[in-house]
Amino acid sequence: MDTPTPAGPTEPTETTGPTAQTAGFDALLDSARDVAQRAYAPYSGFRVGAAGLADDGRTVTGCNVENAGYGVTLCAECGLVSELIAGGGGKLEKFVCVNGDGEVIMPCGRCRQLLAEHASPQFRILTPLGERTLDAVLPQAFGPADLDDPAAADPAGPAAAERRTEGDPS
Repeated sequence: MDTPTPAGPTEPTETTGPTAQTAGFDALLDSARDVAQRAYAPYSGFRVGAAGLADDGRTVTGCNVENAGYGVTLCAECGLVSELIAGGGGKLEKFVCVNGDGEVIMPCGRCRQLLAEHASPQFRILTPLGERTLDAVLPQAFGPADLDDPAAADPAGPAAAERRTEGDPS
């Protein structure tokens, strides 16, 4: 039997064993499992469904759509964010994605970044290990604020960004 681990500030719930706690995520899980069955995955056979709760109460969903040109395959999260924006915008408060068997899975790193752009400050994601915050699954995420402050986005530091702003390319 696994020993529960205390939840820290970025981990609001805990789990015991392999079953993730799903409190507050049941309706989203149902939606994600439903849309996963409609995924277009003729090449990998790996169906993914995603569901999120928008800050205005809407449920938004997406499924993966593969393409023979693998690089243009769309992840389920892309479809979900498209539905969020097309439906009037807003921010995501909760999110879950599942595989074709209905098991909770983690979004890839690219999709975590996509979710970060559209997450509310209260955003929670259901993972195979339980409910987590965005910071727990994508620490130190790059975001819009990094584009507002060149020093924040410059790996060479604030002095290099300031030199470039003044016309010095070094």
